[in-house]
Amino acid sequence: MKPVCPFVKAARPDEMTSKPVCPFVKYTRPDETNSKKPGENLCKHQQETESKTTGDSATVPPKCPFGYDSETFKLGPFSCIICQALLFESSKCVPCSHVYCKACILRFKDCPICGADIEKIEADSKLQDMVDRFIEGHARIKRSHSNIDKEEEVREKKQVIYADVSLERGAFLVQQAMRAFRAQNVESAKSRLSLCAEDIREQLERMGNTSDLCSQLGAVLGMLGDCCRALGEAGSAVTYFEESVEFLSKLPMDDLEITHTLSVSLNKIGDLKYYDGELQAARCYYFRSLNVRRDAIKHHSDVSSQILDVAVSLAKVADVDRSLGNEDVAVDGFREAVKLLESLELKSEETGLEQRRLSVLEFLKSQLAEKQPDTTQ
Repeated sequence: MKPVCPFVKAARPDEMTSKPVCPFVKYTRPDETNSKKPGENLCKHQQETESKTTGDSATVPPKCPFGYDSETFKLGPFSCIICQALLFESSKCVPCSHVYCKACILRFKDCPICGADIEKIEADSKLQDMVDRFIEGHARIKRSHSNIDKEEEVREKKQVIYADVSLERGAFLVQQAMRAFRAQNVESAKSRLSLCAEDIREQLERMGNTSDLCSQLGAVLGMLGDCCRALGEAGSAVTYFEESVEFLSKLPMDDLEITHTLSVSLNKIGDLKYYDGELQAARCYYFRSLNVRRDAIKHHSDVSSQILDVAVSLAKVADVDRSLGNEDVAVDGFREAVKLLESLELKSEETGLEQRRLSVLEFLKSQLAEKQPDTTQ
């Protein structure tokens, strides 16, 4: 009988797949929460570009003709009103002809818009082709200043350069993926993230393994792993998580968001191995995650969330040790985690972490109270 880790189910909310985060590590993975808005980093990059433009020139950021962007919550003509993401496998209700994503509308017997009984659902390939073409071209508008009317340029005596909106493409795709994932339209989320990963890989081929691109791809791959895990594709999930770890491991570990994303990917591989009964492999990944988190608090000992992360990893390692029959080692791990959490003093603005601290502490104490059979009798 395969072991079942009680703590894996009680893991922190950002290590579960119930929630969908961004391809750029400093956003959020589909299963995490973060206060940053999608597109924040890309906008900062665009502002830096604009600040370099001097006196005679100006930068004019192009706008999507349908109003979609990575900054605002927009429902446009290509959106499904159920998942609020771009249509995926567009399907038309008969007889009312309202269109939704296939995975979304299959959950209903009546049309969510008009309430009509759904007699059958038909694929709307024509509309889906339009959506796919829109996605392929979105955020790839480039207009060089050489295309601007020269007479107007002379008249205005300044050079107008249209910004390359492809900078927003990744954030746009991830925003759509997050919406779809939250609405349990996982295939849609996976499709958008796959496009985003392809874009970043193309840039890696041209520019090499830059820190920004490695962090972006590492985060996107982790999100793809979440999608595969939600779909029950454990093998593919492990492959994506391992590749995420590969790219994130190339980066300096002084960025807390990068170390957190790396440790989460390692833990998720460990979870999948654990559920598959591969205890030694699970312990290996949990222990690697623990080391990453321990290194992080050496440089950020005042960050409460990092201490909580270490306690979670200690509990995961200890739980596997117990399953492997190493009871003394497991007890030591549980006690170390309890000591960390009992000594943790949260600041007034960190009240949101208290519930998580108490939840993990309760689990740890229950494990210490649990008596294992005495094999000497």
